[in-house]
Amino acid sequence: MYTDKVMENFRNPQNVGVVENANAKYTVGSPECGDIMEMSMRIEEDVIVDIKFRTFGCAAAIASSSMATQMLKGKTVDEAVKLKNTEVIDALGGLPPQKIHCSVLAEEAIRGAIEYYKNGRQE
Repeated sequence: MYTDKVMENFRNPQNVGVVENANAKYTVGSPECGDIMEMSMRIEEDVIVDIKFRTFGCAAAIASSSMATQMLKGKTVDEAVKLKNTEVIDALGGLPPQKIHCSVLAEEAIRGAIEYYKNGRQE
């Protein structure tokens, strides 16, 4: 059902936790399956210098969170908001059709955290 890459990111997720002194954060949930995903980031000069997640959910939700954080660390805010759930799916080697919504949660959490950063930042 799941690719080796999905299982690797589920069993050994990267960037788990909460970023200390986060200036970008967002929590999103899926009513269809009960997954909850929280992203926190530390952004300096519009670059994501640290990113972590906490996800309550299935293997696909945890793997999607893990992969998304790996893909974004060191990227600019502008690059991050362009990340599509399909890119996360591709990086994981695919997801079953009924689990695509897990990658959508990751995309939504990223965009929400960056919106938080943009609205809360002092210029």
